[in-house]
Amino acid sequence: MNPAAHAFIRGLHNLRPWHRGCVATIGSFDGVHLGHQAILRQLLAVARQHQLPAVVIIFEPQPHEFFSGDKAPARLMRLREKIQALLAAGVERVFCLQFNEQLRSLSAEEFIEKILLDGLGIKHLVVGDDFRFGCDRRGNFALLQSVGIERGFEVTDTCTLEVDGVRVSSTRIRQLLEQGDFAGVEKLLGRPYSIGGRIVYGQQLGRKLGVPTANVHLRRYKSPLHGVFTVTITFADGSVHNGVANVGVRPTVNGVKKPLLEVHIFDFARTVYGAMINVAFHTKLRDEKKFNSLDELQAQLQTDIAQAKQFFAAIAK
Repeated sequence: MNPAAHAFIRGLHNLRPWHRGCVATIGSFDGVHLGHQAILRQLLAVARQHQLPAVVIIFEPQPHEFFSGDKAPARLMRLREKIQALLAAGVERVFCLQFNEQLRSLSAEEFIEKILLDGLGIKHLVVGDDFRFGCDRRGNFALLQSVGIERGFEVTDTCTLEVDGVRVSSTRIRQLLEQGDFAGVEKLLGRPYSIGGRIVYGQQLGRKLGVPTANVHLRRYKSPLHGVFTVTITFADGSVHNGVANVGVRPTVNGVKKPLLEVHIFDFARTVYGAMINVAFHTKLRDEKKFNSLDELQAQLQTDIAQAKQFFAAIAK
C-alpha cells in the first residue's frame, strides 16, 4: 500500500515518518460548507505548488464541545461524515487530534513545536487571520508567521466566502435549520442538508402502527434538527426513495435521551437492517409533539405521509 495514499490519522502517536512534509490547515470543518470548500481549494492549490500532500487538522471532541459540554451547539455532521467529505474534496489526509486536558494545556509555542513541526513537518499553513490557539490563547496569525520565518514554513490567510452578503458559517447554517429554511441551507452547503448512518433495530413500534421505520442513531447528544420532515433516502447501491422522517426523542413512546432519526420509506418492503443510508431533508412538516394515545399518533403519521406525498408529487410535475 502506498503510505502517501488518502488516510485518516487519529492521534499524534499514529504519525509515521512518511507523514512529515505537508501543507496543512486547521479547523472544525463542521458541515464542510461552501466556506470550508473554498479553504480546501486554497489548501489544495498551495499543496500542488509545493508538490506536497494536503492535510486537514481537526479535533475530537471539537474544542467548544470540550469547554462547553452539553451547552455546545449541535453538530451539523458526525466525525465519520466529516472525514468522508474532506477526503472527497481532494485532501490526502485528515489528521485528528484528541482534544483533552493534555492538548488543551499546550502553550502556543509547544503546539507549533510538537504538532506542526515535530509531528507533521509542515511547510505551509493555511489559517484564518482570526485563528487563536494555545492554553493562553496567545497563539495567533502573527505568531505563526514569525515562527514560520525562523523555522522555514509559510503562513497564508484563508479566504472568507459570503453568500447574499453574509459570511458562510456553521452557526448560520444551524440557524437556518432551526427555521426550517432548507433552500437557504442548501445555498450555504452547496448540497441539500443530509444525515448519514447505519440502520439499526428499533422497537418495531412503527411496524405495529402500519408505518415501518428505518432507525439511525445520530451519534451525537444534540441534533441541529427536530421535528418531522420530507426526505429523500439514498442507499449505498445508489437507489433513491422518497419518505418522511422524524428527528427527535420520541416523547409519545418512552422518550429517549439521545436524538434518533426514524425514516418511513414510501412503498418499500425490503429488510434493510445494517444498511448505510443518506437522508436528505427538503421541508419541515411539523414539530415533534407528545400525543395522548398511540391512535392519535397513528392518525397524525398518516397525515404526515399524505402531506409528504403531496410535496413530492408537486415537485415531480
